[in-house]
Amino acid sequence: MTTSQTVLAALESGVLKLTLNRPDKLNSFNEEMHQALRAQLDRAHQDDEVRALLLTGAGRGFCAGQDLGDRDPRKSTEKPDLGRTLDSYYNPAIRLLRTLKKPVICAVNGVAAGAGANIAFACDIVIAARSARFIQAFSRIGLVPDAGGSWSLPRLIGEARAKALALTAEPLDAQTAADWGLIWKTVEDEQLMPQATELAEKLAAGPTLGLGLTKQLIQEAATSDLDSHLDRERDCQRQAGRSDDYAEGVTAFLEKRPAQFRGH
Repeated sequence: MTTSQTVLAALESGVLKLTLNRPDKLNSFNEEMHQALRAQLDRAHQDDEVRALLLTGAGRGFCAGQDLGDRDPRKSTEKPDLGRTLDSYYNPAIRLLRTLKKPVICAVNGVAAGAGANIAFACDIVIAARSARFIQAFSRIGLVPDAGGSWSLPRLIGEARAKALALTAEPLDAQTAADWGLIWKTVEDEQLMPQATELAEKLAAGPTLGLGLTKQLIQEAATSDLDSHLDRERDCQRQAGRSDDYAEGVTAFLEKRPAQFRGH
């Protein structure tokens, strides 16, 4: 597994906490950080000890997107292939976040700009510090939203607001983002990590097989018709109902004790 100080990883109580760690650059992505994040997301998929994922940033920002210092046109005579960057780094990361069969919590501790914002929106539950800001910064440099932004924004907040945010690149404060349904909620800055950690640990101790199936169903709903989706619910419920977690949950309920889920 790739190890790098650009992404700090710690596994505790079933929660894999990943901290983007280039605080002097507002945790903007360079190639090393891309590779480090990919390695940890692969780990989250493969390691049964990981039952939930918590993503945050070091310092005063969550993530400012791509490090534009690596894209200085004054230092190159060739036109960049940004599509290759998406194919190699951002798109695989978004796919890994969306397909992870475990809960993903994002704690946005400051500015989330460009791809940094859209990585947050790819997570299952987003909690933001009250001082956080979300910026679709692409139009400022002549680009289009990437890292899934042009897909997630209209689904989360509708076409009108999505277009306005993308075309104007105006910052959106955390409370408005919560009010619009772009994220789950905001908390006071000093409460961000305690609350996000508590939530991640609660989910990690839960029936993660059922939680993963729930995540899949909700993600599929936007592109499914009702008839097809009812069939998917049936299939997922059949799988969940045959799990040890279901038997444990019902038994614990009848015995009036806390359930001890194992994720299978």
